[in-house]
Amino acid sequence: MAPWVILLCTLMAMLLSGLYLLGVFRRRGPNEPPLDKGTIPWLGYTLDFRRDSSEFLKRMQRKHGDIFTVLIGGYYFTFVMDPFCFGAIVKESRSKLDFRSFASKLVLQVFGYKPIKDNHSIIHASSTKHLMGDGLTVMIQATMENFQKLMLFNMSSGEDKRVWQEDGLFHYCYNIVFRAGYLALYGTEPHQGADNKEKANEQDRIHSNQLFHEFRKYDRLFPRLAYAVLPPKDKIEAERLKRLFWSKLSVKKSSQKDNISGWISDQDQLLAESGAPEYMRDRFMFMLLWASQGNTGPTAFWLLLYLMKHPEAMKAVKEEVDKVSRDNGQEVKLGSPPINITKDMLNQTPILDSALEETLRLVAAPILVRAVLEDTSLKMSSGAEYTLRKGDRLALFPHISVQMNPEIHPDPHEFKYNRFVNPDGTKKDFYKNGKRLKYFNMPWGAGVSICPGRFFAAAEIKLFVFLILSYYDLELVNEEEEIPVIDISRWGFGTMQPVRDVQFRYRPRF
Repeated sequence: MAPWVILLCTLMAMLLSGLYLLGVFRRRGPNEPPLDKGTIPWLGYTLDFRRDSSEFLKRMQRKHGDIFTVLIGGYYFTFVMDPFCFGAIVKESRSKLDFRSFASKLVLQVFGYKPIKDNHSIIHASSTKHLMGDGLTVMIQATMENFQKLMLFNMSSGEDKRVWQEDGLFHYCYNIVFRAGYLALYGTEPHQGADNKEKANEQDRIHSNQLFHEFRKYDRLFPRLAYAVLPPKDKIEAERLKRLFWSKLSVKKSSQKDNISGWISDQDQLLAESGAPEYMRDRFMFMLLWASQGNTGPTAFWLLLYLMKHPEAMKAVKEEVDKVSRDNGQEVKLGSPPINITKDMLNQTPILDSALEETLRLVAAPILVRAVLEDTSLKMSSGAEYTLRKGDRLALFPHISVQMNPEIHPDPHEFKYNRFVNPDGTKKDFYKNGKRLKYFNMPWGAGVSICPGRFFAAAEIKLFVFLILSYYDLELVNEEEEIPVIDISRWGFGTMQPVRDVQFRYRPRF
């Protein structure tokens, strides 16, 4: 065969392979969901999805219905918007639908951490032991003490000293909640004797505040870092921040702290026993910090803002908080010792629980992704069956399909603090088309990928709100302040954040 013929055949093969990789030849197969590749090879709908994931998915749902496959950045994602299918999806075996491959790529991209084989089981076992049940009782006590350290150390007493202080509500909530959680999990400054305790506490306040400001720099870069679209200058900054946190949270420095949580120490020990090198364990600690503290502060912001914008909700929650304190012999009074909020007390707040659940319904927007490892059949509530193709990715976006669905939650854009609670304090059931739903709010994910620290996260937020409402009067600087819109670049990464802060005032109640 002539050399030019061989060269031509080689070029044609390369061209066809390239076109195949770009998705040019992909066609909808028998019983597969509607396929929409967009107009740009390989990229598909990447730009539309990144610009505003929620609006893009709403548009696709109007066009194709409750299941559709779209091309995004070289991957085919099948989005399922039918909540009655969620149970089958989250319970499907890992041999068919696996979340770990996608998660592994993401944590390597954003934290520099390469997961080991036993990572999921290590996190799950440690979280079950320390962030649930009796272990959660210990964690709540530690977090309570650190909230007191940060919020009550400089409180003045006396009517003449009840001075209003002003701050940005988002900054204040994120700052305090992050720092209390960080100190409870990663430990506090060591001290010897009562004389040195306040010095150690002051060091904790200074160090945790410095760390928070660096964390916020990283947090602002996070969405674009996850999508790998940071400009060169921001890439350099992201790498600087990664190295900073790998150092600050290193296992060597952690070993010098007091009161390190079992959740942190156990996981590090298990990683070490599994052969993970020390530098990778340092990176794992950074991943845990973002996973545990990246959403609780923003959620606390939204909850307090909604309460301040809805006086009847604020009144109901305040009355419940005060009643729980009184019933447990810990009423807040001038000159009385700080209240100690326990796990049992947090279990006596159905109205606060509902207000938190309603807040999460409005602002929590994770995207749940599974890799399709083999052709899998999925039956919709309509009775239609579809085949999910091996090599694709399956995705759920509960914020649209469940949380903002008017058939499930009437007036979905309104904050109704008692939406999730019956008058007798029991939890409400929710329905669609007359059929009871199991998945009616999914801020924590579901199935094997459900947030293992969800009980601790909820307790952390409730502790903060319980304390601030017990000790402070709160009000917006501008009573007519509009609730800020959300930052649409953060769709899919947990709790949404506002595009701007809101100024508020606070002063001691007594």
